[in-house]
Amino acid sequence: MPEIVEVGERPYVALRSKVAMDGIAAFADRLREVIDWLAAHEIAPNDAPFFKYDVVDMEAGLVMEIGFPVDDLHHGEGEIVTGVLPAGRYASVNYHGHPDGLLNATRDLLDWAAAEGLEWDAHGDNWTARLEIYKSDPREVPDMADWDTELQFKLKD
Repeated sequence: MPEIVEVGERPYVALRSKVAMDGIAAFADRLREVIDWLAAHEIAPNDAPFFKYDVVDMEAGLVMEIGFPVDDLHHGEGEIVTGVLPAGRYASVNYHGHPDGLLNATRDLLDWAAAEGLEWDAHGDNWTARLEIYKSDPREVPDMADWDTELQFKLKD
C-alpha cells in the first residue's frame, strides 16, 4: 500500500542520458560506469542505486539518471552528473518482483495519488524527483523476480 514519507535531501552521483522506452535495460547496464567513477574518486555510495526519471515522455523518450546517493555534493565530468535529491514529502510504495512489473506498479501509484487528490512536484513531463530505488543487490539476489524496489515520487510542498 502506498504511503507518504518525509525524506531529507540526498546528494548523489549519476550517469545522465536520453533513453527510449525500449532502451532502459541497456541504460541500466551502464551502472558500472558510475560505480567505476565513484571508485576512482574514492567516493562511497551511502544507499541503494536508483533510477531518476527527469523527463517522462513515452513517445519522445525519457531523460534519466542512474546513480547512487553519497554523503557530500561533488562535481561530475562527462556524462557523470551530480545533484541533490530534494527534501520533502514523497509518495512511496514498495514493489517485489521483476523490474518488468514496475510499469504497472508506477501506474498504480499514480492512480492512488490521483484518488487521494495529491499533486506531483512536476511540470508537464518534467519531474523534480521520480525515483526507482533498487533495494536488492544482484550479487545477493540473482533472480530478478525476487528483487525489491521502492518507488518514491516527490509531491508538491
